Amino acid sequence: MSEARAETTIGNSEFDRDTALVPRGPGVHDAELSAGWTIFGAVNGGYLLALAGRALAEALPHPDPFTVTAHYLTASRPGPARIRTDVVRTGRTMSTGQASLVQFAEDGSEVERLRVIAGYGDLGALPGDVRTSAKPPSMPPYEECLGTRDASGASDEVAAMLGTTEIAGRLDVRLDPETSGWALGKPSGRGGMRGWLGLADGRAPDPLALLLAVDALPPTAFDLGLSGWVPTIELTAHIRARPAPGPLRVAITTRNLAGGFLEEDAEVWDSADRLVAQSRQLARAPRG
Repeated sequence: MSEARAETTIGNSEFDRDTALVPRGPGVHDAELSAGWTIFGAVNGGYLLALAGRALAEALPHPDPFTVTAHYLTASRPGPARIRTDVVRTGRTMSTGQASLVQFAEDGSEVERLRVIAGYGDLGALPGDVRTSAKPPSMPPYEECLGTRDASGASDEVAAMLGTTEIAGRLDVRLDPETSGWALGKPSGRGGMRGWLGLADGRAPDPLALLLAVDALPPTAFDLGLSGWVPTIELTAHIRARPAPGPLRVAITTRNLAGGFLEEDAEVWDSADRLVAQSRQLARAPRG
């Protein structure tokens, strides 16, 4: 790990700066959607989820997201935004809130981009008993996976996904070669995507970063032989534990593309081999 990476900590990274909020009034925050988290001109859905998650953490009495469900109403663009939060219910171990992220049209009117409802608690207070049949994804070591340095000479779209979009510069992604055949024009058709994931500046993962992680890899539609933007319609993330330091392993699968829509089921594992996040999203299939 380089010296620059080692010095970047939670609260002192580009991710934290780009999800910073400015209080405007009770339950209202201003934010600036950074162009650094875009792909094909639209702001990444996981980044938006983390931004709303930060606002809800400030509004609710519990610190950590347990379940977050977001409906993506219109495509977000870099620039000013406003987030409004409401406390729905508070209890001893969990609280529930909702958030709405809006941007502004040329005439000054508000355009709602994202609506979220979430349950929060304290991950550190959960019992340690684990009974699971889930297993970490089988992947080659980090060094043997496909990274941004491999983007040169690839097609425009592959290069965009691997290294030339804005968000690619903020992430350290290394894709499993078994799910990277699409990058060579040979998609498997199985609808899978697996890879190592971290923030490029070395910031350790935390629950907010897990909200980003569930929507950070290239879409499984690429492994189905499709190309183009895959906009998220709805995404539900479950955060199961505070992740250990180190790179995450993310595995995403699609089992059914029908009627122009597909689902993506994601699992996120930490360096201690714990399943720390799960998600399902419904997305619109690309037409390519």
